[in-house]
Amino acid sequence: MANMGSFSAAGLKKLQNQLNKIQQSQVDAFIEECAKEIAARLLAKVIKRTPVGQYPPGSGKKGGTLRRGWTSNKGTASGGTGAQAFVDSLEIKHVGNMLQIEIVNPVEYASYVEYGHRTANHKGWVQGRFMLTISEQEVQAIAPNVLEAKIKKFLGGVMK
Repeated sequence: MANMGSFSAAGLKKLQNQLNKIQQSQVDAFIEECAKEIAARLLAKVIKRTPVGQYPPGSGKKGGTLRRGWTSNKGTASGGTGAQAFVDSLEIKHVGNMLQIEIVNPVEYASYVEYGHRTANHKGWVQGRFMLTISEQEVQAIAPNVLEAKIKKFLGGVMK
């Protein structure tokens, strides 16, 4: 026979009182913080996965334009710990029941590197790197655990 834990009505009442103390502004701020954390993780992954062009010395070309291009209308990101600071500056749009943070790369050839393209002579194909697609899949896989940990921490902080 399994041992069922006991509880009291007083314990439930205490829990209800603690939950009632949580203000909507705290919940809204927490939800936005979660969205920004997920966006920062995506940005860090996509920047790391973005290839950097290699050019011969003396060519006058410098690689890294595409990697540096991950941007919004508020500025650019450089990856690493800068991803969170960059994401914190981004606008969160409320679209129905969803929050939306737009992360774009305006470098003109970004989509060609992402999805692939024909060679200059149109006789071959350069495979796509899928740096954003793969990063999105990885973040979708870890998001539930990340959010669960944040929710536990949030509730632990307001239940004191």
